[in-house]
Amino acid sequence: MRDASPAPSRNPALPGQVGRAKGALRHAARLVLAVAGFAAAVALAATSVVSSKHNLSISGPGAVKSPSETEICIFCHAPHNASPSAGLWNRRNSGSTYVPYTSSTAKGVAGQPTGASLLCLSCHDGTIALGEVLSRGTAIPVAGGPAMPAGPGRLGTDLSDDHPVSFAYTAALAASRGELASPAALTGRVRLDATGQLQCTSCHDAHDNTNGKFLVVPNIASALCVTCHQKGSWAASSHRNSGASWKGAGTNPWPHTAETTVAANACENCHRPHTAGGRKWLLNYASEETNCYACHDGNVAAKNVQGEFTGKTSIHPVGSTTDVHAPNEPAVAGTRHVECVDCHNPHASNGSAGTLPGSLAGVRGVNRTGTEVNPVTKEYEICFRCHGDSPGKPAPRTRRQLPDNNIRLQVDGTGPSFHPITAVGRNTNVPSLLAPWTTSSTMGCGDCHNNNSGPGAGGTGPKGPHGSTYAPLLERQYLTADRTTESPAAYALCYKCHNRNAFVTEGGAFRFHKKHVVDERTPCNVCHAPHGVGSALGTTTNNSKLINFDTTVVTPNSSGLLKFESTGTSRGRCYLRCHGDNHNPESY
Repeated sequence: MRDASPAPSRNPALPGQVGRAKGALRHAARLVLAVAGFAAAVALAATSVVSSKHNLSISGPGAVKSPSETEICIFCHAPHNASPSAGLWNRRNSGSTYVPYTSSTAKGVAGQPTGASLLCLSCHDGTIALGEVLSRGTAIPVAGGPAMPAGPGRLGTDLSDDHPVSFAYTAALAASRGELASPAALTGRVRLDATGQLQCTSCHDAHDNTNGKFLVVPNIASALCVTCHQKGSWAASSHRNSGASWKGAGTNPWPHTAETTVAANACENCHRPHTAGGRKWLLNYASEETNCYACHDGNVAAKNVQGEFTGKTSIHPVGSTTDVHAPNEPAVAGTRHVECVDCHNPHASNGSAGTLPGSLAGVRGVNRTGTEVNPVTKEYEICFRCHGDSPGKPAPRTRRQLPDNNIRLQVDGTGPSFHPITAVGRNTNVPSLLAPWTTSSTMGCGDCHNNNSGPGAGGTGPKGPHGSTYAPLLERQYLTADRTTESPAAYALCYKCHNRNAFVTEGGAFRFHKKHVVDERTPCNVCHAPHGVGSALGTTTNNSKLINFDTTVVTPNSSGLLKFESTGTSRGRCYLRCHGDNHNPESY
């Protein structure tokens, strides 16, 4: 019977050689595992608490550490004699009363810190020595201390300039805010504590500094911020998508981040989660416009908008008020002010062109009937927020026969005459119009009120009514003083749309305009109200053709009459006294 044992190998080895070979393989395997384990340990140590500022032992990398203590975890944890708090906490509660974050738009209420946030503050409020632990009879000496030194990590007891913590992040809160992720979606690295509260640990992991600042996820392009904050128009906005970087001139626009483009900084272009300069809404700077100037000074954005406010005689006075604007204020603000964000929504603004420029996207306003709209679809709806029904407006620049300080009513399309801003004009015969304008055209406020050195005036400056050398924020010169010598420059704003020859040569459609404008040196403004005449003023028959006299120049005639009557196409008669000439009446 054949032996059932395996057939011998063609190259049989001695039993001792086989054992040595197997031992060598096992040793090699252990060596590989050891090397891999060491490499993993080195990689872990490179980002773990061991190599971070949270290592306050003698082996720690920071300047603030103990000159003698070798234990690493002891500064926060202890196996015995610890606090009854979770995690065998080795520090006491400072007992401080904190000032929580508040704002007029906050839906959640941040009270006194609780849970993990209170534990973090036992170091980060700066009131307790870093080496003061429960498990030791005496404090561990710490160089550079004893308490946390001044800097971005020392939050103090005033937390009103820090992201709110220790509030219930509920589904009802997310629904009421409208721009918050559902708490049910926070199942990744960003998560709530066991009680459903948002805590420091929702954003920070004290043991892992892989992402810098102990963040649970990298915040490049504000990936951490947008986990919870989900702005509706953010995806298309310039502040999310722009690759613009700092040109190196002036002040670094991003001093508290390591990112180098607008898109990479995203939310942090304007906001700072801790020690914010503008406490409400956690802005980088307390002065609202300074947050915009950081980039819009020509050193990141292509155009220097800041220069328009600092170098022009007529401006929107964004620097005149601080801490007055609120995102949830009524569209018609009760307290007169203007900030960049009254006209621009930084979460929605983009570079698209169109009837409504992308720079004005996502802004609230008031339509021509006085009703609030959100968002606006017309440029004038933004202007009506302040130049319509708002209180506290300054007196009109011209004292007119029919006084009106509400531009919305002047151009709302219901009056006897108006520049065609909200509706097509009433006059179907305006032969002076230059192409492409026709009597069917409508115009925007920005066609007259704009940068005098912007593209509309043939310049290279930024668009928009930020600043101008011509008051009130006019794109071109429009002189209003009586006895002004006529010239292309004197009434350049009018001549942008109207053919000058129609007014400086006698005859034609506009009889006697040369006599008034050139010979008598009477400005356009003396007879014509540039916006219009609103029907709310009570007259609809004598104010066609924008007629509303400047009463510092035009007065009642010898019969006590002061009016204009339209008698047909390009015809009319005046009852008034002007430059000593009594019109009783004078026909044209």
